[in-house]
Amino acid sequence: MMVIKNLVATFLVLCLCTSIFAQSKSVIQLEKYQDTLKNLTHELINNSSQEERYNASYKMVKTLVRALKIQGSYSFGFDSLKAISIQKSPDNKFKIFTWHVMNNDGSYRYYGAIQMNSPQALKLYPLIDRSPLIKRPQDTVLNNDVWYGCQYYRIIPVTSNARQPYYLLLGWKGNTIKSTKKVIETLYFKNNKAYFGLPVFEGDKDFSGKNRIVFEYSRQASMLLNYNSQEGLVVFDHLSPPDPKLKNKPELFGPDLSYDGFKLMNGKWKYMPDIPLKNAPSETDNLYNNPKSPVKTSPKKITP
Repeated sequence: MMVIKNLVATFLVLCLCTSIFAQSKSVIQLEKYQDTLKNLTHELINNSSQEERYNASYKMVKTLVRALKIQGSYSFGFDSLKAISIQKSPDNKFKIFTWHVMNNDGSYRYYGAIQMNSPQALKLYPLIDRSPLIKRPQDTVLNNDVWYGCQYYRIIPVTSNARQPYYLLLGWKGNTIKSTKKVIETLYFKNNKAYFGLPVFEGDKDFSGKNRIVFEYSRQASMLLNYNSQEGLVVFDHLSPPDPKLKNKPELFGPDLSYDGFKLMNGKWKYMPDIPLKNAPSETDNLYNNPKSPVKTSPKKITP
């Protein structure tokens, strides 16, 4: 009996050691891929050639997919990839990777993917930016194959009192040489697709019934768009033109020192004008104000 117990104990120790070795090997592989991605983001930001910036982004897509196929990749933080926004949903069901390429004319193209928390095999939704083809972005339901490209920095789950459980996403969307956008997006999953757009906004003629909210303002300005979890409130700068006669020129808009918001009520977001701002803007929000001040990364030798 003692011999059998010793054999069982030895077997369990061997299994544990094998598991630890496999995990260590996966981490080493992921760290190598992270170094490769870090170098590619350096090219993405700093290369003066638009063609080379896009080449770096294409390589990033392929490298990221290879990395995410490694077992345990969902738990790996990719913490050194400062040029890529990596957001994990608070309920730990998925992660979103998003980044952008700046064009020579001051416009942008966005790239991204949603990795589901699927331990058995990689479940990934690539995000294909079709922004130029989307003529009415606030009114259109989209999916991961037709995506209103954006760089997300906040995920808010909405499950209670919602007919369709969904997530609210806050994002930065560099637009043109004259204007910047910020976006309040909605996301849900159905029939092996990621869908964007739900009419969950109400209380104001400019927002009610919209599938997403898009703010446009001067590229020279900064806009606060953040979430107060304690109050269930999305807070944002009220944007105004410098002169009422310029109300049709959003590229000239800027904050007027007042604040509006959306309050979560029964699964929907009710517009709340002129709310007092109780909390200072967060550091996360500030990262998505000035596209000309990206985080610089140090180049290293790219590993295959």
